[in-house]
Amino acid sequence: MSISDLFDSGFQKRNQDHFAAIVRVAMSDGVITDEERAFLDRLAHRLNISENDYKGILKSYQSHPINPPYDYDRRLERLYDLARMVYADNIKGDDQVELLEKLSIGLGFNPENAKYIVDKALNLVERGVDGDTFADEIKNMNR
Repeated sequence: MSISDLFDSGFQKRNQDHFAAIVRVAMSDGVITDEERAFLDRLAHRLNISENDYKGILKSYQSHPINPPYDYDRRLERLYDLARMVYADNIKGDDQVELLEKLSIGLGFNPENAKYIVDKALNLVERGVDGDTFADEIKNMNR
């Protein structure tokens, strides 16, 4: 096995674990709504989750470890990606904002600030900022 194969498999495993953590959040109320299912479908595609892995994760999402990003910059990258997905499909409704708030908590953001962070994130994405500007604005939003 080559080093690139190891990197690819490690990257894919991280994506699968991240996807499983999001499924866990979506299942926190015991059901995945049609809107959540559509969001998960898009997320699986973006994370290159195969159809077999997708079905397996939905079936056994609790068997995957919860590995939130280890540093703040990685959390911001994931939040940026998730906020862009919500915005890109014009699905910014109360349910999607609530799901994004839950996901932000799952990423490791403070529950007390989740609503504020998600609102700022969606406003930044709506303005079309790039990832670096997004991260800078979120980091400095209290200044």
